[in-house]
This record gives sequence, C-alpha cells and structure tokens, in this order.
Amino acid sequence: MTVSQHPVQPTDPATVSELAEAVQGGLPRTVADLSALVRIPSVSWDAFDPAHVAASADAVAALVRDTGLFDDVRVSRAPIGDTGQHGQPAVLARRAARDGAPTVLLYAHHDVQPQGDDAAWDTPPFEPTLKGDRLYGRGASDDKAGVITHVAALRAVREVLGDDLRVGVSLFVEGEEEFGSRSFADFLVQHRDELAADVIVVADSDNWSTTVPAITVGLRGNVTFRLTVRTLAHASHSGMLGGAVPDAMLALVKLLATLHDDRGSVAVEGLTSREADHPEQSEETLREESGLLEGVSPIGTGPILSRVWSQPSITVTGIDAPSVANASNTLIPEASVRISARIAPGQTAASAYAALEAHLLSHAPFGAHVEIEDVDQGEPFLVDTTGWAISEATAAMTEGWGAAPVQTGIGGSIPFIADLVATFPEAQILVTGVEDPDTRAHSPNESQHLGVLHRAILSEAILLARLDARA
Repeated sequence: MTVSQHPVQPTDPATVSELAEAVQGGLPRTVADLSALVRIPSVSWDAFDPAHVAASADAVAALVRDTGLFDDVRVSRAPIGDTGQHGQPAVLARRAARDGAPTVLLYAHHDVQPQGDDAAWDTPPFEPTLKGDRLYGRGASDDKAGVITHVAALRAVREVLGDDLRVGVSLFVEGEEEFGSRSFADFLVQHRDELAADVIVVADSDNWSTTVPAITVGLRGNVTFRLTVRTLAHASHSGMLGGAVPDAMLALVKLLATLHDDRGSVAVEGLTSREADHPEQSEETLREESGLLEGVSPIGTGPILSRVWSQPSITVTGIDAPSVANASNTLIPEASVRISARIAPGQTAASAYAALEAHLLSHAPFGAHVEIEDVDQGEPFLVDTTGWAISEATAAMTEGWGAAPVQTGIGGSIPFIADLVATFPEAQILVTGVEDPDTRAHSPNESQHLGVLHRAILSEAILLARLDARA
C-alpha cells in the first residue's frame, strides 16, 4: 500500500511551533471536555434511553459553537428511509471557504456502544478515570476522542491563525454510528450543500502504535443478521426423546461448525479474499494485543495482517437460548444467534450475503428449519491514495507525531464511507483516528491514550493550517 506523493512543502516552522504551544496549553481543557462527554451514556441502540444521545448532541453542539469559527451550528435529525422514523440527533456546522481555499469536512460520532457487563470493567464505564497516560471510560476513545480532536484542533487553529480563515470547514458529528448509521444516507441528501467538501476527514480509526500514526486505506465491509434454527414444535423431555430427536441447539452448533475449516479459516463458498502487500506482524504481537490465552493458537492462514485486513471472517456475537442457571432437562425447539461477517475489500456486501445465505440453507443438518432476518449490510472500501490530500495529511502527521504515518487496513468496518463517496464522488477521503492497539474499543476497559490524543490534535491542526495555505 503506497502513496503516489504530490510534491509538498514543509509547514512553516513558526506556525508548527505556535500550534504545538496552543495544543499543549489547551490539553487540560481538552481532557476535561472529553471527560464530560464520557459521562453521558449516549448509547444509540433502540433498547437504551434516547434522551442521553440527545444530551450528548447538545453538549457537542455547545463545544462546537464555543470555537467561534462557524457561521451556523445546529442539531439535526434525518428520516430513516420511508419508515416514518427519524435517526438519532447529529451535530452539523459550516463555515464557507474563500479566496479559492478548499473545504474540509470533519467527521466523528458521539454515540457509543453499550457498556456490557459492569463487572468486567475495572472502573465505572461512564465515570472517566485517569490511570497513568490513559483515560478510561466507554466512548473515551471511540469516538468521543475523535469529536474532541476536531474541536481542540479548531481551537488551536483559531488561536494561532485568527478568525479570518480561508479554508472552509464543515463538521458532521453523527449520533448513531454504533447502531448502523440508519439515517446516514438520508442525512447526506438532506444536508448535501452543507456537507459538500473537497477533503473528508473521518476520525474513527486507529494508529500503528502510541508513537507511530496511521492512515487507514483499506476497510472490510460487514454483513450481520439473526439466524434462527428450529427443529421441534414444542420442548420435550430430553430423557424420553434424547438420542432420537434432534434439538435446536444440536442443529445450530453443527450448522455453525460448517462456517470454518479445521484451521479456523472461513469455509463459505463465494466469500473472497483480496491479494495485497501487508506489513509484518509477529504472532507474539498478536497474542499481546488480543489477550490470546496461553496454549490457544491463532486461526486462519497467511500473513497475520492479511487475515484481519484482506480476508473474510465470521463471528457469532450473541446467542438466545436457555441460560445455564435456567437449564432444564428438555430438548429446546429453537435457538438463535447473531452473526457478524466481515467482508474483504473487492467484494460487495450483497454478494457476500448471498453466499452466506446459500451456505446456511444448504448445510442445515437433520432438515432443520433455518430463518435469517434483521439483515444489515455495509460495503468494504479502498481509499484512493493518489490525490494531493493524502500527501498533505502525511506531511501534517509526520510533523505532528515526529514519525511518518503507516498506511494500514483495518479489520473493522465503516460502511457509511461508501455513502460519502457516492454522494461526494470528487471528494478525497482521509481515514484517521485516535485509537491504538490497546484502546479496546467496544470492549470493557476502553481507554484513550492521552499522548495519542495530543499528537492527533496537533496533526489535524497542522493539516487545517496547510489547507488554509492552499488558498
């Protein structure tokens, strides 16, 4: 993965120095603002109180207004197709470009994943806790740190360059990214003029390490759905009929086992991989970053990073069945699981879903009845690395971090990027972020490394200054 570099000049050293001083001086306020956002449990899933997401949107809007840089700042909601429902509130802001300067759209999201089991957290999930150089809490990194990166970078730019910027800036802080961005496409249609930009910075990815930045250039897509297997019209005594009648759990387990081969590679015909070069990563690093237990082997084949960047994966992320505490001696008639499949760049989500559906229907054991519902699809994406914007970002990151960024893929998905590209085909996409290998986004004990946050803010401030100078 290489960049076709456009010639770029170093940023004015005096400007870099002044921006670095402004970012450093603003860090206490930055961390305090991030902590205040973390205290708001803005989980966007249907089962959670939407008032918290609304409160989070209002808090973000207040921070954005306080930068003093925008002509208009508002909270907005878009419809979800023709369902009659609306999505969660997002924050939208805009200042127009002038003198021929480009416009940049800064994206992040203020909603968060559910905290899961509180007992799995070392600290309260919605009480930000500073331990060493990391701030712990749900959303401390994904993606409220992305929100704060934009806000703090804009503050520093205003402090150094003043109010009279030439670069145009749009800001879009979404409120439902963790729940599938259900109104995202409609939001783009509704606010197309306000969101139009030459460069789009998506601050929702990770970095190579806490000292080396990354620009994400490859993203896997996703297909998720609920799979239900039924074998009986009603529950029956396991002692009376066990051994002659298949229960739903037996059928489900056998069906799920067909999704992988003996080495743990995906074994679904029609799911494809992408051929690409990948940086080296050792098994020792994988074990350390993943928490792989002693004696448990990695799965899959090929270079480790190819397995998570360029090959498909299938994970069972939830199961509905009688709990161990409530187990009785019965053959259960049905059981359901949630399946999350990640799709390699180069394959459409629709073709991947078709392959998964065909596999599950054709491999159902004992003639079990299989139902697939609640399907969600997101497209994979490859960033065009030939434009001038990625060269500008590379220069800014190198100056802000003191190390050149690595071009990486990520195993996760950001499906809405495909919507951005479809709506703004001429815009250049930059996928950056504030995470690092120990962030544990979506998991208990999520945290934000404050050194990474500091360097990410400075890099974005330098990038904005460089774009302002392109007038």
